[in-house]
Amino acid sequence: MLDTIQDMGRYGYQHIGINPTGAMDKYAAAIANILVGNSPNEPIIEMHFPAPTIFFSQPVMIALSGGDFDANINGKSVPVNCPLLINKNTTLQFHSPKNKSHSYLAVNGGMKLSKWLNSYSTNTKAEAGGFAGRKLLKDDVIELNDETGYYKLSAKDDFKILPWKANEHFGIDTTTELMIIKGSEWDWLDNASQEKFLKNPFFISHNSDRMGYRLASEPLHSSIKTELVSSAVSFGTIQLLPDGQLIILMADHQTTGGYPRLGNIISVHLPVLAQMKAGDKIHFSFTDLQTAENLILKQHKHLKQLEIACKLRLENYINDL
Repeated sequence: MLDTIQDMGRYGYQHIGINPTGAMDKYAAAIANILVGNSPNEPIIEMHFPAPTIFFSQPVMIALSGGDFDANINGKSVPVNCPLLINKNTTLQFHSPKNKSHSYLAVNGGMKLSKWLNSYSTNTKAEAGGFAGRKLLKDDVIELNDETGYYKLSAKDDFKILPWKANEHFGIDTTTELMIIKGSEWDWLDNASQEKFLKNPFFISHNSDRMGYRLASEPLHSSIKTELVSSAVSFGTIQLLPDGQLIILMADHQTTGGYPRLGNIISVHLPVLAQMKAGDKIHFSFTDLQTAENLILKQHKHLKQLEIACKLRLENYINDL
């Protein structure tokens, strides 16, 4: 099990070797926060399957987004991408992964955690940030910031589904063809390998984690044997390994790398990649910087519209009580 506290990431410190970390699927993490009236950068719990059992000792408002892990509260099924009022002394459990690989839990008002270098994200290598700088463990207790009267439900109700939801497919492309910007060492590949890169499928290996997704395919070959000076890398950088296979750097990537950089996946497709699982097939295609910028601006516009709408719905709900 690997459940950690994350946010949108820790930026501004890569020059001293501290990587950004943050949520793997920042789009889903933002949606979960927005649904409960938080800012998109509030800390959330990132969960993989098998996911944890979480006991709520006080009434709360929560939302789940990203992967649908067949969540239930006290044995009753609850949906993703909807805000939920949860009664005190209730238990949230997850039974099976219906889709995707990362699920996000946001709590209205956020959690009582301390920032490290302006971020709540867990950096497990530095043992800092998040909850004691580590993954969540059995019997951990996370205190919440808020305890508001409108959470109260009748004793007979375990939860209530509030009447608004998010369309997670709006503003994001669910294709398995990932767009990339050409990397500095793309021309190092020989002609045959360049053709294979753009035509052949790649499969995500079981040897993948938050640091990087290793890909399995027919090996690619560099026509240049020069050693590369270690250079800056980022979330989505595609590197050519010495054995001819590829690795895509993910949220916990190192700050620099010495392998050839063939390309970088555009920001709007990083959530798509993050939700893929071992064995999933992907293809690459080149795009230009203007297209990449237009797509991420469209996604940001959708999140801002969703944020405004959810805050208005929540205010109206409270006023109608």
